[in-house]
Amino acid sequence: MLLAIDWSVVGIKVGQLLLSLSILVILHEFGHYITARWFGCRVERFFLFFDPWFAVFKKKIGDTVYGIGWLPLGGYVKISGMIDESMDKDQLALPPQPWEFRSKPAWQRLIIMIGGVTVNILLAFIIYAFILVVWGEKTVPVKSLQYGISVQDSVMYELGFKDGDKVLAVNGKQVDNYYDIIKRVIVGEKATVERDGKTIEFDMPENLIGKLVEKKKSNTPLILPRIPTIVEEAPDSMGAYKAGIRPGDRVLAIDSVQTPFFDQVKRELDRRKGDTVLLQVARGDRQVGIIVPVSSEGKIGFLPVNTFEALDSLGILDLSVKKYGVLAAIPGGVRMAGSQLGYYIDQFKKILSPKTEAYKGVGGFKSMGSIFPASWDWESFWNITAFFSIVLAFMNLLPIPALDGGHVVFTLVEMITGRKPNQKFLEYAQIVGMVLLLGLMVYANANDWLGWGRGR
Repeated sequence: MLLAIDWSVVGIKVGQLLLSLSILVILHEFGHYITARWFGCRVERFFLFFDPWFAVFKKKIGDTVYGIGWLPLGGYVKISGMIDESMDKDQLALPPQPWEFRSKPAWQRLIIMIGGVTVNILLAFIIYAFILVVWGEKTVPVKSLQYGISVQDSVMYELGFKDGDKVLAVNGKQVDNYYDIIKRVIVGEKATVERDGKTIEFDMPENLIGKLVEKKKSNTPLILPRIPTIVEEAPDSMGAYKAGIRPGDRVLAIDSVQTPFFDQVKRELDRRKGDTVLLQVARGDRQVGIIVPVSSEGKIGFLPVNTFEALDSLGILDLSVKKYGVLAAIPGGVRMAGSQLGYYIDQFKKILSPKTEAYKGVGGFKSMGSIFPASWDWESFWNITAFFSIVLAFMNLLPIPALDGGHVVFTLVEMITGRKPNQKFLEYAQIVGMVLLLGLMVYANANDWLGWGRGR
């Protein structure tokens, strides 16, 4: 069955992804550019996106050509006398000139190479600090979830989680914030929950991430707070409103089956697709019975109260929003960036271990775009951009030739031994690194569309 594509949603996600990557690429390359200029290196080109064969836009100012390419796979600065993706062997065959990268002391070349990563790290600090000032730090204490969690994914059931569980700890470490549950579970090995007044502990499989990738078909959260079924909206064009459902109604039962929670309502309606059901509804201080038709999709046409703000006002959970002053936001931004970096490193370790099957989840631009919300939301946009900035910094520091980290390793070896690596060796290493990166990029994007890592 072909699924209808909402192109307006696709456009919004693509727009957010392109804007986010453009900001990150420009500032990353600016880190190399400004440090190169600082030490007197000539920068020949500064491009957003790559420009094989032609550029969308370019303009020469001084010694530098600034432009925008047509291939949105990153960006680059071309520094005179540097072995990079341009592989300009003709220039390198000439004697070094004072304005060239290769003529500079090793410590200066090291600073130029880490300039992009440094800017990405600083950018993450700044964005998180900005978020703390404008939107604040949101926390939902796990202890405040009056009815525990609602499991949204079958894999979570297989692990041992049940509707109504109150998550206490992962790997023996207490979980305080609801927003941390999934992050801790994904990289964890053992979970502890409270169920029906008893403490239960169970192990999580080593290939948990692989299982999630195999079965997860959408961006639906793995868990949500468990909530009672309180009607927030019932459009007058839908069957629920026509049958008599009104905002504020609380669904208690379906055909005599007790369904006080929304997850129970969804399951019962899913069993009765295309039928007609009798809802027992609490309205004010009385109960009423309402006969409602169920669609072939298992819906009756109302939206429940489910925003954290509304659930907080009803006492179902506690939502805390702490806004920071500018000075307090700076260390707060550093703390948030450090926390996200630690989480990403834990994920990266999983990817490197074949037993975890986390490689199945390695994705390219499609996966990156899917992270953004379906409607433009600046808070989400900046949170995701800050996380991408941390990822970009970390990945660029990997000791792979053609990445900043590869250049850094060669420069550090030179500083320690006092000898420059052979130029031919650096050229071959650059080629190997470029081939490796191209292969990884092809794999990641093919995994997005073809499911290579999923064995499909």
